[in-house]
Amino acid sequence: MTDPVPPLGAYHTPEREELQALARRFAMEEVLPVANKLDPLGEKIPAALRKKMGEVGFFALRLPLEYGGLGLGLFEYCIVTEELSRAWMSVASLIARSEPLPEALGRERLTDRYRRMIAGDYLAAAAWSEPGAGSDLGSLTCRARRDGEEWLITGQKMWCTHADDASYITVLARTQPLDPAHRHRGIGVFFLEKEPGCFPEGLSGTPIRTIGYHGMRTFELSFDEVRVPGWALVQKEGGFETTASELFASRIHTAARGIGLDRGALEDSIAYASARVQFGRPIAHFQAIRFKIASMAAEVEAARRLTYFVANEFDNGRHREAEASMAKLVASEMSERVTSDAIQIHGGYGYTQDFAVERHWRDARLTKIFEGTSEIQQRIIADRLLGRHRD
Repeated sequence: MTDPVPPLGAYHTPEREELQALARRFAMEEVLPVANKLDPLGEKIPAALRKKMGEVGFFALRLPLEYGGLGLGLFEYCIVTEELSRAWMSVASLIARSEPLPEALGRERLTDRYRRMIAGDYLAAAAWSEPGAGSDLGSLTCRARRDGEEWLITGQKMWCTHADDASYITVLARTQPLDPAHRHRGIGVFFLEKEPGCFPEGLSGTPIRTIGYHGMRTFELSFDEVRVPGWALVQKEGGFETTASELFASRIHTAARGIGLDRGALEDSIAYASARVQFGRPIAHFQAIRFKIASMAAEVEAARRLTYFVANEFDNGRHREAEASMAKLVASEMSERVTSDAIQIHGGYGYTQDFAVERHWRDARLTKIFEGTSEIQQRIIADRLLGRHRD
């Protein structure tokens, strides 16, 4: 059998190979045993594991060098994401909670917060979607009004993962009344700081019972005149455009997460098929199983190559929006198929929590929904190819 870590091909450098090997070892030795134990119980990522991630440098990947970060690109971010997702997608998602902070905070605030972020002690959550505004952020109704030198935020938010343990939440809220002719105008970005493990006065959260993506809890949030200082409005206008721009990297991150899940499903299927004996020989000897594994491997590698291309382009200053949507679409759709095939290869055992393929399958299903559904990705791609058209 070949090395389970696929080569980086044309994008190979010694530094990237070293980073990939480091992430692989960490995933298999530190993350996988914890995932196998805690995910079936719906438990959260332990603080001890998060501390180890900080010590290795996983929270510093894309943070600025001047503040102690590693200053690496989206490509390196994808390498680490893929390897961590192979063990537990939730851990790969946790590193997304350390993103470059708004320059509007000022150098003094940034220095202290980046120091804690690199250690894994100052991580983020994002309150963008609402019960009635998911893909259509132009419909959001959460509002912020001035009260002297401060702001009061009121409204409902949905799908806010890590809200309880986050040190801050970025909140999209309307600072001006909705203009039906320009629905995306008047949306600001607020920086709401909080203590990990609790919510500030006026903010309450209700955990959402998801079928997967354990390790972090996802919340519905209720804002009732939550008070924030004037400086917390880090972007007065263009919040929608900022969010759309941030989703570019998030979609490539999601593609890498899906690929990592499928790597896990593929590797586990190869190991199981080689060990499982039926009719006097390993099931890996049967053509039906061999062809299924071959197709799984081909799909995973095709998605990897497209994702690598888009990440490399981004790091070289070329933001290929349509191709990013293609990578997210291809990787997430492929992810559900490959993890489902892995369950089929495992037979009845695949439908138990005794094997990790059921976790990969549950988590893979989510990749088709968050960071823009598959249908939204198709819409973006179609607009690029055919021009914008709205029914």
